[in-house]
Amino acid sequence: MKNNIDPQHECAKSIAHVLLSRAWKIALAESCTGGLVGASLTDLAGSSAWFERGYITYSNVAKSECLDVPMEMIQSFGAVSEQVAGAMAEGARRKANVNVAISITGIAGPTGGSPEKPVGTVCFGWAINKNIQNDVVETAVITKQFLGDRQTIREQARDYALSKLLELLQS
Repeated sequence: MKNNIDPQHECAKSIAHVLLSRAWKIALAESCTGGLVGASLTDLAGSSAWFERGYITYSNVAKSECLDVPMEMIQSFGAVSEQVAGAMAEGARRKANVNVAISITGIAGPTGGSPEKPVGTVCFGWAINKNIQNDVVETAVITKQFLGDRQTIREQARDYALSKLLELLQS
């Protein structure tokens, strides 16, 4: 029997271990991945001990209504921007009252790209509050460019979001 170790599954297990060891919970704000990150995390048995909720905020209205992302920010920078990704992560963390949140907003294609933001452009945000009793939140944002078809871009975004979160939690 061949031992197929799924790196994405192992990453999710490591994140679960860190969150459990700190008695932290996580929330997600997903747009272009449409729940792939949430599905990966909740595939783990016992995830209800550390997974609080996920927001799938595909539209600009949803980003504003569910996560308190200002419409002016979306209009100024675009829904696919580091500014909006940061605001999504911070909004999800605050609304869910958790220590950790991930956000993803991007252009999975095959349409919707532009010369400035081609298909495969994905912006990420991670908001971490090490002490939920205070308001000191560390927020990291980054933009990545992925290649491939729609599903491949979404899977790469999911994998990157999780691996970067693990890196941030371990630093």
